[in-house]
Parts: sequence; structure tokens; C-alpha cells
Amino acid sequence: MKLDPFYLIVDSSDWIERLVPLGVKLVQLRIKDASDEVLRKEIAASKSACEKHGCQLVVNDYWQLAIELDCDFVHLGQEDLADADVAAIRKAGLKLGVSTHDGEELETALSVEPDYVALGPVYPTILKEMKWAPQGVEKVGRWKRQIGELPLVAIGGLNPERLPGVFENGADIAAVVTDITRNADPEARTREWIMATDPWR
Repeated sequence: MKLDPFYLIVDSSDWIERLVPLGVKLVQLRIKDASDEVLRKEIAASKSACEKHGCQLVVNDYWQLAIELDCDFVHLGQEDLADADVAAIRKAGLKLGVSTHDGEELETALSVEPDYVALGPVYPTILKEMKWAPQGVEKVGRWKRQIGELPLVAIGGLNPERLPGVFENGADIAAVVTDITRNADPEARTREWIMATDPWR
């Protein structure tokens, strides 16, 4: 499976409708603590925008809604993975991405035969309190050697200047949140990311 090397992660359909038309081909909708009604609207609007622009939508956490709303990709953290019905996800035909931070979590992720594995945080990140120290690009290389052909997503503290380091160490995809959403000009920064990841496209 070939996924775009630029993986945008945002928390609303507004962001998706704003940035996907610029040429984003892989985006995750990651919403925390919203009502079922809001989630349905957000996922449906995001799906519509992505379909219009040929972008792959990944729904974070809410695998039941992803199945119900006929999405085709879901991302789960380790806690969510423990509670999820992976058989139901697979039966519905959804692809699956899983977050990992250490060797034990990688083994857990590989046991469900995911469609990609994410490793993070590679660098210090301001997104949320992390109980894991920055992993570094060397660990990206070790992870890639261990998982082989499976796509590896690097996440955490990335910016265009750091992309060569993660890709040259084996990452297939670079995920970004705050470097774009907290930028003074998110549209310009998105275009910069698209250009910066082009050598690996």
C-alpha cells in the first residue's frame, strides 16, 4: 500500500476543508471529547471534502463511526486498540494504522497486522504531555528494519527542515500537527510541506 509521505493531522472538518484543496493527499481527523452528533457531522463533512479532492481520510479512535459512515481507514492508539474490535474493523474492510512508542507496543501493533505503524514522538513536541522521551531518528531506522515493507509514519516535532533526517533513516511518511495548525499562515506552510516531501512521493 502506497500512502503519501505528507500526513496532515487536524481536529476539525474546517481544517480539512481549508487545507486539503491545496493538494493534501493523506489526512487524519483527530477529535477528542465530542458528542456523537458532532462526531458524525465532522466525519461526514471530512469524508465529503476528501472524496472531492482525492485525499485519503483516516479517522482517529472512533472505529464504530468509521464503519457506520463507510470510511475506509482508522487510526488507533494503544489504549484504543486494546478496546477495539479489530475483527469488526477488518470485516468492514477498513485499513488500520497503529501508534507505537516502545518495543512492546510495536509487538502489540504488529500482532493485528496493521496497514501502517506510527512511531513518536521523534522530536520534542508541544502537542500534548508525553510520557515518552523523544525517540530520535536512529530509532526510526531500527523500527523500519524491524517492520520491513510495512509503511512507517514518523510523528512528533517535525518540520520541513527535519524531513531529510526522518526519511533517510527509513520513515515512509511524516505526520504533522502543530507545525501547520499553529503557523501564522497554515496554507503557505501546507504548500511548503507538500513541496518538501516531494522527493519521497
